[in-house]
Amino acid sequence: MEFSIADLLANFIDDKLVAPKALEKKLECYDEASLRKLQIAIDALEKVGILVKERGKYRRVAEESVVEGRLRCSSKGFCFAIQDIEGSEDIYIRESQLSHAWNGDRVLVRVTKEGSRRRSPEGEVRLILERSNPSVLARIKKAETGDFRAVPLDDRLLFELSLHENGKALEDAIDHLVHVEVERYPLGQHAPLGKVAKILGTDSEAADVDIVCCKHDLPRGFSEAVLTAAKGLSNKITKVELKKRLDLRELTTLTIKSHATDSADDAITLDRTEDGHWQLGIHIADVAHYVEAGSALDREAQKRGVSVYLGDLVLPMLPEQITDQLCSLQTEKDRLAISVLLILNDQGQVVEFEIQPSVIQVNYQLSYQQAELILANQHTEEVKAFEPVFAMMTQLDALSHAIKEQRRQRGAFELNLPEKIFARSDGSESPEEVGKYTFSKFHYDDEGALGAVVVSSTLPIHSMIVELMLLANQTVATHLQSLEIPAVYRVHPTPDPDDVQELIKLAVSMGIELKLEQEDVVRAQDYQNFTHKFAESDSERVLTYLLLSTLKPAFYSTTPKSHFGLALEQGYTHFTSPVRRYPDLLVHRALHALFEEGRDRRSTRAKESVNLRHSSAHGQVTWNVLPPEIQQELENHFSAVVVHLSEREKLAQDAENDLEGLKKAELMKERTGEVFHGLITGVQSYGLFVEIEELLVEGLVHVSSLKDDWYEFRSRQQTLVGRKNRKQYRLGDRIEVQVKSVDYYRQQIDLIAVGGGSEATEEDLANEDALPDQEFEGEE
Repeated sequence: MEFSIADLLANFIDDKLVAPKALEKKLECYDEASLRKLQIAIDALEKVGILVKERGKYRRVAEESVVEGRLRCSSKGFCFAIQDIEGSEDIYIRESQLSHAWNGDRVLVRVTKEGSRRRSPEGEVRLILERSNPSVLARIKKAETGDFRAVPLDDRLLFELSLHENGKALEDAIDHLVHVEVERYPLGQHAPLGKVAKILGTDSEAADVDIVCCKHDLPRGFSEAVLTAAKGLSNKITKVELKKRLDLRELTTLTIKSHATDSADDAITLDRTEDGHWQLGIHIADVAHYVEAGSALDREAQKRGVSVYLGDLVLPMLPEQITDQLCSLQTEKDRLAISVLLILNDQGQVVEFEIQPSVIQVNYQLSYQQAELILANQHTEEVKAFEPVFAMMTQLDALSHAIKEQRRQRGAFELNLPEKIFARSDGSESPEEVGKYTFSKFHYDDEGALGAVVVSSTLPIHSMIVELMLLANQTVATHLQSLEIPAVYRVHPTPDPDDVQELIKLAVSMGIELKLEQEDVVRAQDYQNFTHKFAESDSERVLTYLLLSTLKPAFYSTTPKSHFGLALEQGYTHFTSPVRRYPDLLVHRALHALFEEGRDRRSTRAKESVNLRHSSAHGQVTWNVLPPEIQQELENHFSAVVVHLSEREKLAQDAENDLEGLKKAELMKERTGEVFHGLITGVQSYGLFVEIEELLVEGLVHVSSLKDDWYEFRSRQQTLVGRKNRKQYRLGDRIEVQVKSVDYYRQQIDLIAVGGGSEATEEDLANEDALPDQEFEGEE
């Protein structure tokens, strides 16, 4: 198995000694070459003082001045090490102190100079733990010496790679885009060395999906070993396995997906109980039953971390044999699941619950459109076959609204964002092209990557499903936390109060009065109040974008912390998408450990036991539920991978954003010179960010293109004001813009203002806070 220094060091926890044999097993080093590589790495780490050897075993040396982080560089060569610990300072690293580390690499940094109020701490790269660029997207050039070089397209990678010809006709590929695999990283005075894996073509030939996959090193397929492992899995459910599970095949079970043919990994049941409550069942495909820890399938899933959605192309976390067969909840087929069975009252409150390994059988598979027709009482021929679940759908809808109300009473909020981030739908294309470039934000049936629920005005059925899945995720987290079972939690940090105060000031300048209920304390309830105010304003979209910019990114942690977007003070976890997210799969593994190894009493001599699968166990357990070795193994593994999983999620988002940006740039390049209506979504000293409303494409009106006057930038009001003509461009104003130029690879769209803006009033000019921060002269 290939491993990095980061993989190796992840096995050293809490100053404990680790035997070489244990490292060999963990890193799957069995052949002579991998064993030698491991020993070389251990010897090197011992030599530089990171590991120390005691009695034939090794432990990691803790150093106060050494921190771990991810390197982030700019195109101008400024580099910072971004620490994983929330609230930690970024460490500035001079180019001479990078030790050949590249943008994105995970590094150990020695802090050489403490930070001050105005300056970041400084440091030097002591060790490169993990390279993030095993390949690069580059353009080929021929050097004066006659050899071929690859110049990375990413201007944050400040180097060139020497190239092996390796059978490729490089002479014919000069100035072409290529995917280059790095064979050797910089070593002393030697430049990095690479080989061309694929020639993408000229600028007009290279496909945008290929560009994104190469840029982010995203695999388009699975290795033969992984595919063979998937094909070797049996689809038969044995009698022994059935005896271990709750048989729910008699319950009326349905799935609801975008299209009736989509593979489903979650299903829903709903029944009335004898005491008048509702038993809501959320059933999730039992992926952990098939993907065993440490297997080839598991290693590949962990490496990928998450499925990536590139328009119509999906790069799955697991092979099709699992996603579309074994773990696809198909009608009239027995499937293994983990079921969360909740007893709810009519107000959507959870009375009790249990979590069980189960076997289910789906009876009905609905599309969003079919579900919408049922809820609208439009019982057409298309939905006639679903008549047995008409009443169930109506009750699910009512119950989901009650659950949503419970969430809102906690203070949780929703974001009203555009339904489609990008679509070619302005009517100028042929019918075949309309909607060709469509990016949906609904990859998951929960709060997804943003950390807050996004309102779906055109897909209310999706909002219904979201409420049910959020409740299932929350329930699983509550149960694992109560029994002190290791888990991977989803954390959404509270926004910085200073950022929120800036938002409040900007909103006031736009005529919207906002305030925190408790001064200097930010709560989710405040954001709920803000979004309600936004909905009453003509500037809702701009205000929502501003609010979105104050939210911190969500991440994964082994420690249960608050989730701001959902207004949860205790832990919350992802459980409902184990086919597409590795953290969910790990949570399923924790539940299996509970099912199979959990101790339901203090000792074997104790007569009284508790039901570890039921909420009645909460507060009753005073012993360690899992055996110590299993508890420790789960804790160690989860701690070793959570940072990687957060990074993989970010990479997937970056890749999806890149493809969206390229699609937008491609479209706008074709529309150069055209005039559009726009909305000012941001104002900076250097210009205006304008969203073209009909296309949801954002571009920049540079201040130098405002040629009619000198313009003063007023940051508090987010306004550019002309000194002579008193013309102003304010946040939220609608203007007309012309597409000036497009940089396709940088995804930058330059615009020119050709109409709009407003005249500054005497009140604006008299405002003491409206003093200019900077002045800019338009070009004559």
